[in-house]
Amino acid sequence: MRRRTTSTTVTAAAAAATVLGSLFLAPAATARPTFPDVIALPDGFRPEGITSGRGTTFYVGSLADGAIYRGDARTGEGSVIVPGTTGDVAVGTEVDRRNRLFVAGGGTGEARVYDARTGALLAEYQLAAPGATFVNDVVVTRTAAYFTDSVSQVLHVVEIGPGGELGEARTVPITGDLVYTAGFNANGIEASPDGRTLYVVQSNTGNLYAVDPVTGVAEQVDLGGASLTNGDGLLRQGRTLYVVRNQLNEIAVVRLGAGDRTGTVVDTLTDSDFQVPTTVARIGSALYAVNARFGTPPTPDTEYTVVRVERR
Repeated sequence: MRRRTTSTTVTAAAAAATVLGSLFLAPAATARPTFPDVIALPDGFRPEGITSGRGTTFYVGSLADGAIYRGDARTGEGSVIVPGTTGDVAVGTEVDRRNRLFVAGGGTGEARVYDARTGALLAEYQLAAPGATFVNDVVVTRTAAYFTDSVSQVLHVVEIGPGGELGEARTVPITGDLVYTAGFNANGIEASPDGRTLYVVQSNTGNLYAVDPVTGVAEQVDLGGASLTNGDGLLRQGRTLYVVRNQLNEIAVVRLGAGDRTGTVVDTLTDSDFQVPTTVARIGSALYAVNARFGTPPTPDTEYTVVRVERR
Protein backbone atom coordinates (compact mmCIF):
# COMPACT_ATOMS: atom_id res chain seq x y z
CA MET A 1 0.00 0.00 0.00
CA ARG A 2 1.38 3.45 -0.84
CA ARG A 3 2.11 5.96 1.86
CA ARG A 4 2.61 9.59 0.96
CA THR A 5 5.38 11.20 2.98
CA THR A 6 6.80 14.69 3.25
CA SER A 7 10.25 15.72 4.38
CA THR A 8 10.53 16.76 8.02
CA THR A 9 14.21 17.80 7.92
CA VAL A 10 14.87 21.49 8.65
CA THR A 11 17.98 23.50 9.39
CA ALA A 12 18.48 25.21 12.73
CA ALA A 13 18.08 28.60 11.07
CA ALA A 14 14.85 27.56 9.43
CA ALA A 15 13.54 26.22 12.73
CA ALA A 16 14.38 29.47 14.49
CA ALA A 17 12.70 31.49 11.77
CA THR A 18 9.62 29.36 12.13
CA VAL A 19 9.47 29.94 15.88
CA LEU A 20 9.98 33.70 15.56
CA GLY A 21 7.48 33.92 12.75
CA SER A 22 4.86 32.17 14.84
CA LEU A 23 5.12 34.95 17.41
CA PHE A 24 4.08 37.63 14.97
CA LEU A 25 1.91 35.89 12.39
CA ALA A 26 -1.71 34.88 12.67
CA PRO A 27 -2.39 31.17 13.33
CA ALA A 28 -1.95 28.99 10.25
CA ALA A 29 -5.07 27.90 8.39
CA THR A 30 -6.36 24.44 9.14
CA ALA A 31 -4.79 21.88 6.81
CA ARG A 32 -6.99 20.24 4.21
CA PRO A 33 -8.17 16.76 5.14
CA THR A 34 -6.09 14.00 3.58
CA PHE A 35 -8.14 11.53 1.58
CA PRO A 36 -6.86 7.94 1.82
CA ASP A 37 -5.03 6.62 -1.23
CA VAL A 38 -6.36 3.08 -0.80
CA ILE A 39 -9.77 2.20 0.63
CA ALA A 40 -10.48 -1.31 1.84
CA LEU A 41 -13.71 -3.04 0.84
CA PRO A 42 -15.18 -5.97 2.76
CA ASP A 43 -13.12 -9.15 2.39
CA GLY A 44 -14.55 -11.50 -0.22
CA PHE A 45 -16.73 -8.77 -1.75
CA ARG A 46 -15.71 -9.34 -5.42
CA PRO A 47 -16.32 -5.79 -6.72
CA GLU A 48 -16.68 -4.75 -10.35
CA GLY A 49 -18.56 -1.46 -10.78
CA ILE A 50 -17.98 1.83 -8.98
CA THR A 51 -19.88 5.10 -9.26
CA SER A 52 -19.81 8.36 -7.36
CA GLY A 53 -22.82 9.73 -5.51
CA ARG A 54 -23.45 12.93 -3.62
CA GLY A 55 -20.55 14.62 -1.89
CA THR A 56 -17.69 12.19 -1.30
CA THR A 57 -19.90 9.10 -1.45
CA PHE A 58 -19.20 6.17 -3.76
CA TYR A 59 -21.01 2.89 -4.46
CA VAL A 60 -19.54 -0.50 -5.40
CA GLY A 61 -21.45 -3.58 -6.53
CA SER A 62 -20.57 -7.24 -5.88
CA LEU A 63 -20.25 -9.94 -8.52
CA ALA A 64 -20.64 -12.54 -5.80
CA ASP A 65 -24.20 -11.83 -4.69
CA GLY A 66 -25.34 -8.41 -5.92
CA ALA A 67 -24.60 -6.61 -2.65
CA ILE A 68 -24.08 -2.84 -2.75
CA TYR A 69 -21.43 -1.14 -0.62
CA ARG A 70 -21.56 2.60 0.08
CA GLY A 71 -18.31 4.26 1.09
CA ASP A 72 -16.94 7.70 1.86
CA ALA A 73 -13.82 8.69 -0.06
CA ARG A 74 -12.95 11.26 2.60
CA THR A 75 -12.88 8.89 5.56
CA GLY A 76 -12.40 5.53 3.85
CA GLU A 77 -15.28 4.15 5.88
CA GLY A 78 -18.48 2.55 4.61
CA SER A 79 -21.02 -0.24 4.91
CA VAL A 80 -23.23 -2.56 2.88
CA ILE A 81 -26.59 -0.88 2.19
CA VAL A 82 -28.02 -3.66 0.01
CA PRO A 83 -27.35 -7.14 1.41
CA GLY A 84 -26.32 -9.81 -1.06
CA THR A 85 -28.71 -12.49 -2.29
CA THR A 86 -27.69 -15.85 -3.70
CA GLY A 87 -28.02 -15.71 -7.48
CA ASP A 88 -27.88 -11.92 -7.76
CA VAL A 89 -25.04 -10.10 -9.53
CA ALA A 90 -24.02 -6.44 -9.61
CA VAL A 91 -21.73 -5.34 -12.43
CA GLY A 92 -21.83 -1.74 -13.72
CA THR A 93 -23.40 0.95 -11.55
CA GLU A 94 -24.56 4.55 -12.00
CA VAL A 95 -26.24 7.12 -9.73
CA ASP A 96 -28.60 9.54 -11.48
CA ARG A 97 -29.49 13.14 -10.63
CA ARG A 98 -32.43 11.91 -8.50
CA ASN A 99 -30.08 9.87 -6.30
CA ARG A 100 -31.18 6.53 -7.73
CA LEU A 101 -28.64 3.76 -8.18
CA PHE A 102 -28.93 1.77 -11.42
CA VAL A 103 -27.24 -1.65 -11.44
CA ALA A 104 -26.44 -4.00 -14.34
CA GLY A 105 -27.08 -7.65 -13.52
CA GLY A 106 -24.59 -9.53 -15.71
CA GLY A 107 -25.61 -13.04 -16.76
CA THR A 108 -28.90 -12.85 -14.87
CA GLY A 109 -30.19 -10.51 -17.59
CA GLU A 110 -31.56 -8.20 -14.91
CA ALA A 111 -31.29 -4.53 -14.04
CA ARG A 112 -32.19 -3.09 -10.66
CA VAL A 113 -32.79 0.44 -9.39
CA TYR A 114 -32.25 1.36 -5.74
CA ASP A 115 -32.72 4.41 -3.59
CA ALA A 116 -29.08 5.44 -3.14
CA ARG A 117 -29.76 6.86 0.32
CA THR A 118 -31.67 3.99 1.89
CA GLY A 119 -30.82 1.02 -0.33
CA ALA A 120 -34.52 0.32 -0.92
CA LEU A 121 -35.34 -1.49 -4.17
CA LEU A 122 -37.32 0.85 -6.44
CA ALA A 123 -37.60 -1.24 -9.61
CA GLU A 124 -36.39 -4.47 -11.17
CA TYR A 125 -36.28 -5.34 -14.88
CA GLN A 126 -35.73 -8.60 -16.72
CA LEU A 127 -33.88 -7.16 -19.72
CA ALA A 128 -33.00 -10.52 -21.27
CA ALA A 129 -33.37 -14.21 -20.53
CA PRO A 130 -30.56 -15.60 -18.36
CA GLY A 131 -27.87 -17.42 -20.27
CA ALA A 132 -27.17 -15.82 -23.64
CA THR A 133 -26.67 -12.36 -22.16
CA PHE A 134 -24.30 -10.37 -19.99
CA VAL A 135 -25.75 -7.02 -18.96
CA ASN A 136 -22.48 -5.29 -18.25
CA ASP A 137 -22.49 -1.54 -17.74
CA VAL A 138 -24.94 1.36 -17.52
CA VAL A 139 -25.10 5.09 -18.14
CA VAL A 140 -28.06 7.29 -17.26
CA THR A 141 -29.16 10.39 -19.18
CA ARG A 142 -32.15 12.65 -18.59
CA THR A 143 -34.39 10.45 -20.71
CA ALA A 144 -33.18 6.86 -20.27
CA ALA A 145 -30.78 4.38 -18.72
CA TYR A 146 -28.70 2.50 -21.30
CA PHE A 147 -27.15 -0.89 -20.57
CA THR A 148 -24.53 -2.68 -22.65
CA ASP A 149 -24.73 -6.41 -23.30
CA SER A 150 -21.38 -8.10 -23.89
CA VAL A 151 -22.94 -11.19 -25.48
CA SER A 152 -25.98 -9.94 -27.40
CA GLN A 153 -25.53 -7.12 -29.94
CA VAL A 154 -28.12 -4.77 -28.45
CA LEU A 155 -28.56 -1.90 -26.05
CA HIS A 156 -31.05 -2.43 -23.25
CA VAL A 157 -32.97 0.77 -22.55
CA VAL A 158 -35.09 1.78 -19.56
CA GLU A 159 -37.09 4.90 -20.33
CA ILE A 160 -37.19 7.82 -17.86
CA GLY A 161 -40.16 10.17 -18.05
CA PRO A 162 -40.13 13.99 -17.85
CA GLY A 163 -40.83 13.84 -14.13
CA GLY A 164 -38.22 11.15 -13.52
CA GLU A 165 -40.68 8.25 -13.49
CA LEU A 166 -39.18 4.92 -14.53
CA GLY A 167 -40.75 3.50 -17.68
CA GLU A 168 -40.69 0.22 -19.55
CA ALA A 169 -37.60 -1.59 -20.80
CA ARG A 170 -36.87 -2.23 -24.47
CA THR A 171 -33.95 -3.24 -26.68
CA VAL A 172 -32.27 -1.35 -29.51
CA PRO A 173 -30.22 -3.47 -31.95
CA ILE A 174 -26.68 -2.16 -32.52
CA THR A 175 -25.82 -1.78 -36.19
CA GLY A 176 -23.17 0.01 -38.24
CA ASP A 177 -19.45 -0.31 -37.55
CA LEU A 178 -19.72 -2.29 -34.31
CA VAL A 179 -19.83 -5.99 -35.12
CA TYR A 180 -19.71 -8.63 -32.39
CA THR A 181 -17.07 -11.34 -32.63
CA ALA A 182 -16.02 -14.22 -30.38
CA GLY A 183 -15.28 -13.14 -26.84
CA PHE A 184 -16.36 -10.23 -24.66
CA ASN A 185 -17.74 -7.42 -26.80
CA ALA A 186 -19.48 -4.18 -25.73
CA ASN A 187 -18.39 -3.28 -22.23
CA GLY A 188 -18.11 0.22 -20.74
CA ILE A 189 -20.57 2.92 -21.75
CA GLU A 190 -20.70 6.70 -21.37
CA ALA A 191 -22.80 9.54 -22.78
CA SER A 192 -22.16 12.97 -24.22
CA PRO A 193 -23.33 15.88 -22.03
CA ASP A 194 -26.46 16.32 -24.15
CA GLY A 195 -27.24 12.58 -24.15
CA ARG A 196 -27.34 12.41 -27.94
CA THR A 197 -24.29 10.19 -28.29
CA LEU A 198 -23.28 7.09 -26.37
CA TYR A 199 -19.68 5.86 -26.21
CA VAL A 200 -19.08 2.12 -26.07
CA VAL A 201 -15.76 0.30 -25.87
CA GLN A 202 -15.47 -3.19 -27.36
CA SER A 203 -13.12 -5.11 -25.09
CA ASN A 204 -12.00 -7.84 -27.47
CA THR A 205 -11.20 -5.60 -30.46
CA GLY A 206 -10.04 -2.49 -28.62
CA ASN A 207 -12.32 -0.26 -30.67
CA LEU A 208 -14.28 2.71 -29.38
CA TYR A 209 -17.65 3.60 -30.88
CA ALA A 210 -20.06 6.51 -30.90
CA VAL A 211 -23.58 5.08 -30.88
CA ASP A 212 -26.84 6.85 -31.67
CA PRO A 213 -29.10 6.03 -28.70
CA VAL A 214 -32.24 6.25 -30.85
CA THR A 215 -31.24 4.21 -33.90
CA GLY A 216 -28.44 2.06 -32.47
CA VAL A 217 -26.16 2.92 -35.38
CA ALA A 218 -22.52 2.77 -34.27
CA GLU A 219 -19.65 4.73 -35.79
CA GLN A 220 -16.08 3.82 -34.92
CA VAL A 221 -14.14 6.63 -33.25
CA ASP A 222 -10.86 7.23 -35.08
CA LEU A 223 -8.10 6.90 -32.47
CA GLY A 224 -5.26 7.32 -34.94
CA GLY A 225 -4.34 3.66 -34.80
CA ALA A 226 -4.40 3.34 -31.02
CA SER A 227 -6.12 0.31 -29.50
CA LEU A 228 -8.10 0.04 -26.26
CA THR A 229 -8.07 -3.74 -25.85
CA ASN A 230 -9.23 -4.89 -22.42
CA GLY A 231 -11.27 -1.69 -22.30
CA ASP A 232 -13.72 -1.78 -19.41
CA GLY A 233 -15.28 1.14 -17.55
CA LEU A 234 -15.57 4.58 -19.18
CA LEU A 235 -15.76 8.03 -17.63
CA ARG A 236 -16.15 11.28 -19.56
CA GLN A 237 -15.06 14.61 -18.09
CA GLY A 238 -15.37 17.49 -20.55
CA ARG A 239 -13.54 16.45 -23.70
CA THR A 240 -11.55 13.78 -21.88
CA LEU A 241 -12.62 10.14 -21.85
CA TYR A 242 -10.99 7.84 -19.30
CA VAL A 243 -10.88 4.18 -20.38
CA VAL A 244 -9.99 1.53 -17.79
CA ARG A 245 -7.94 -1.29 -19.32
CA ASN A 246 -8.42 -3.96 -16.70
CA GLN A 247 -5.82 -6.66 -17.38
CA LEU A 248 -3.21 -4.02 -18.25
CA ASN A 249 -3.61 -2.25 -14.91
CA GLU A 250 -3.95 1.16 -16.51
CA ILE A 251 -6.36 3.92 -17.43
CA ALA A 252 -6.04 5.39 -20.93
CA VAL A 253 -6.69 9.12 -21.20
CA VAL A 254 -8.38 9.93 -24.52
CA ARG A 255 -8.83 13.51 -25.70
CA LEU A 256 -11.93 13.63 -27.92
CA GLY A 257 -11.84 15.78 -31.04
CA ALA A 258 -14.51 18.08 -32.44
CA GLY A 259 -17.66 16.13 -33.22
CA ASP A 260 -16.58 13.32 -30.88
CA ARG A 261 -15.74 11.02 -33.78
CA THR A 262 -11.99 11.26 -33.35
CA GLY A 263 -9.76 10.90 -30.32
CA THR A 264 -6.14 10.82 -29.25
CA VAL A 265 -4.65 8.80 -26.42
CA VAL A 266 -2.70 11.55 -24.64
CA ASP A 267 -1.74 9.86 -21.39
CA THR A 268 -1.85 6.64 -19.40
CA LEU A 269 -2.51 6.48 -15.66
CA THR A 270 -1.05 3.63 -13.65
CA ASP A 271 -0.60 2.91 -9.96
CA SER A 272 1.37 0.34 -8.00
CA ASP A 273 -1.83 -0.52 -6.12
CA PHE A 274 -3.80 -1.45 -9.25
CA GLN A 275 -4.89 -5.10 -9.20
CA VAL A 276 -7.00 -5.46 -12.34
CA PRO A 277 -9.12 -2.31 -11.98
CA THR A 278 -12.37 -2.49 -13.88
CA THR A 279 -14.25 0.80 -13.53
CA VAL A 280 -13.59 4.35 -12.39
CA ALA A 281 -15.46 7.25 -10.82
CA ARG A 282 -14.58 10.88 -10.15
CA ILE A 283 -14.81 12.41 -6.68
CA GLY A 284 -13.50 15.96 -6.37
CA SER A 285 -10.27 16.31 -8.31
CA ALA A 286 -9.35 12.62 -8.16
CA LEU A 287 -10.31 9.37 -9.85
CA TYR A 288 -11.25 6.26 -7.89
CA ALA A 289 -10.71 2.86 -9.52
CA VAL A 290 -12.00 -0.38 -8.05
CA ASN A 291 -9.79 -3.48 -8.09
CA ALA A 292 -11.69 -6.56 -9.28
CA ARG A 293 -8.59 -8.79 -9.06
CA PHE A 294 -9.71 -11.02 -11.93
CA GLY A 295 -7.44 -14.06 -12.04
CA THR A 296 -7.11 -14.19 -8.26
CA PRO A 297 -9.19 -17.08 -6.89
CA PRO A 298 -11.96 -15.47 -4.83
CA THR A 299 -12.31 -16.64 -1.25
CA PRO A 300 -14.18 -15.20 1.74
CA ASP A 301 -10.84 -13.75 2.88
CA THR A 302 -9.70 -12.22 -0.42
CA GLU A 303 -8.96 -8.52 0.01
CA TYR A 304 -10.37 -5.90 -2.38
CA THR A 305 -9.71 -2.18 -2.58
CA VAL A 306 -10.55 1.12 -4.21
CA VAL A 307 -7.53 3.17 -5.35
CA ARG A 308 -7.33 6.97 -5.55
CA VAL A 309 -5.51 8.34 -8.60
CA GLU A 310 -4.75 11.97 -9.41
CA ARG A 311 -6.68 13.07 -12.49
CA ARG A 312 -4.80 14.40 -15.48
